[in-house]
Amino acid sequence: MSHSDPLVFVRYLDVALIVLAAPFVLLMGGPVLGFAVAGGVWIVTRFTAAAIERSARRSKSPKAQVGINFGVFMGRAWIMGIAILVVGLAGDREDGLMAALLALVVFSVYLATTLIIRPTERNKPSS
Repeated sequence: MSHSDPLVFVRYLDVALIVLAAPFVLLMGGPVLGFAVAGGVWIVTRFTAAAIERSARRSKSPKAQVGINFGVFMGRAWIMGIAILVVGLAGDREDGLMAALLALVVFSVYLATTLIIRPTERNKPSS
């Protein structure tokens, strides 16, 4: 991702959704623990995965790139699943539900934006 990426907002729409929804969860008296843990874990894993994927793109081996990207994807899924489980057991039932729903929504947004953006990245001419 270059510094002049015109799609930066679309690329990180999932993170923007978490940040923009936070005041509404607080003001409406929603399950803050579930939102904070799921949102925090999602953001941390999202930026960590982006950094690892950037370094994987530098690899010359396509098999290594696919393996690293798959490992990152599965690792993120496990980390989010464990976070949801911990919140559900440590907090109220509503906190676990909020964490699960937030993870479902931001993953859906992430998947949709990835499916839209990735084909355009593959078709870029090499510079």
